[in-house]
Amino acid sequence: MLDIIIEARRAALSPGFTVKRILPFQLRRMVGPFIFMDHGGPINLPVGSVSNLDVLPHPHIGLSTVSYLFSGKVTHRDSLGIEQVIKPGEVNWMTAGKGIVHSERFEDPAMLAGGELELLQTWVALPEKDEESDPAFENYKPEQLPVFTDTGVWMRLVAGEAYGLKSHVKTHSPLFYVHVVLDQGARFGLPQGHSERGAYIVRGSVEVNGVIYKEGQLLVFTKGVDPLIIAKEQTTLMMLGGEHLGERYIWWNFVSSSRDRIEQAKEDWKQGRIDLPPMDNEEFVPLPEDKSRPAGGPPPNALS
Repeated sequence: MLDIIIEARRAALSPGFTVKRILPFQLRRMVGPFIFMDHGGPINLPVGSVSNLDVLPHPHIGLSTVSYLFSGKVTHRDSLGIEQVIKPGEVNWMTAGKGIVHSERFEDPAMLAGGELELLQTWVALPEKDEESDPAFENYKPEQLPVFTDTGVWMRLVAGEAYGLKSHVKTHSPLFYVHVVLDQGARFGLPQGHSERGAYIVRGSVEVNGVIYKEGQLLVFTKGVDPLIIAKEQTTLMMLGGEHLGERYIWWNFVSSSRDRIEQAKEDWKQGRIDLPPMDNEEFVPLPEDKSRPAGGPPPNALS
């Protein structure tokens, strides 16, 4: 029924910003093409503390970053010259391809006055044919994303295809990413047609096959099973998965099917050969030592 249950762990993105890290996990590195997942917040911010949350300019290759907010605002700036404030319900989909640099800063006046912030960021590995594609960025508004409602169920398809719906968000491989809100007692199933499927419990609790699971857990389901998910209270889920892309390596913010490409990216960043965002180029995250846990990404690791 379940391949594995992954418990979120604490990880520091910046000096003032600690998140719940779900993927990568030692015993289950990916779910479909999803290779990374962080859950930040909810946190109520003391007045004047927001600048401590900022994630300084840092590089990526070989992946798409997917930012999705429940509350608050984040300002994205990248080396393409794009500046975009992401708001709750929107999707920032940034494809790094052969290389991009971006920052994430928290400049919302409401947050500076002590507002709340909660967000999810995932990374989607690219197929080998797209790993060296030109970088790109797109922001999608809530009205561009399909929504389904039923008794006790609200669902937004963030990306991909699921439950007979198709998102307008441009992706590079078969996947699904779904925001689900269930009332107490509501029942929900997994999407069909995807070989790898998981459900992360953002808040609340669910029952699956007679067992209760709680917030902060990612449930990764066995291929071919179709369990019933029952909400034990008001519950928010993020469901994700798709088709596995094959072996991938990850080191800091770099993802690739080639170890040599990772080494090249490390040297490029160290030598300053990757451009900083033109509107945010006064500071950046330096290349970490292999054993460090730097801002902006997971510790060095190999994935398969």
